[in-house]
Amino acid sequence: MLPAIGIVILIVMVFGGFAITGGALGPVMHAVPHEMLIIGGAAIGALVAGNSMHELKAIGAGFVKVFKGPRYTKQDHIDAIALTGRFMRKFKLEGPVALEAHAEFPMESAIFAEYPRLLSDKALRELICDTLMLNIVSSGTLEVHAVEEVMDNAIKSHFHHMDEPAHALQNLADALPALGIVAAVLGVVKTMGSIDEPPAVLGGMIGSALVGTFLGVLLAYGIVGPLSGKLAKINQQDQQIFHSIKQVMIASLHGWPHALAVESARSGLPDALRPPLTDLLDTLKAA
Repeated sequence: MLPAIGIVILIVMVFGGFAITGGALGPVMHAVPHEMLIIGGAAIGALVAGNSMHELKAIGAGFVKVFKGPRYTKQDHIDAIALTGRFMRKFKLEGPVALEAHAEFPMESAIFAEYPRLLSDKALRELICDTLMLNIVSSGTLEVHAVEEVMDNAIKSHFHHMDEPAHALQNLADALPALGIVAAVLGVVKTMGSIDEPPAVLGGMIGSALVGTFLGVLLAYGIVGPLSGKLAKINQQDQQIFHSIKQVMIASLHGWPHALAVESARSGLPDALRPPLTDLLDTLKAA
């Protein structure tokens, strides 16, 4: 919602300010469709040329994500710590074999079933189950730092793909001012072909050409660039739930007390997502 509000404010203030200071919006509005055809068409062509179909779909999904916001809610973060904490407590008290069925068949796990949103998330589910399975097949003899490195690689790989749309949008934002210049140059070329026209006509044609430069800069720094930054921030927030899962598992494998392992994950959450420790521990006791 906020990105949409921001774009509306930007458009109103830019064009409204221009009109209030005496600028004529008519010629600008007349030129916008033609200049946007050139700039927008060139931008789409550049995206298609520089990305695969999978990446283009990811860029579209990225736009949607910017307006929908982070995937994971505060409750999801709490549930992720609680779920992982329950598995690691079971691992510590009952041994690796007690978790084999949960790790191998998560869809049939009674514990996973209590957290349907997490169970339906393939990346989260695989991070938990694959890490549990590593410890099960090794009978818990793996070096903790080796397990941590494997988890870090899994998280890094997952978010490398998730960050690609943000990088593509930022590259587009960097290119838009130049594409605006391309549109402006074409407008100047058109004007030069009508050099024998009266000054008033030539002035209007040159003004229309300059709208291309204006739109390229406005789109780059006022819309696409900020949306790219917003998407990167959303991805960073969504990545936190993976780190919380990793922190509970690694702290538990180090032999930390259960409450301390949970706190190590909870304390790493942003203020807006961090529940009181007592509430989180009460949730675990009730489970």
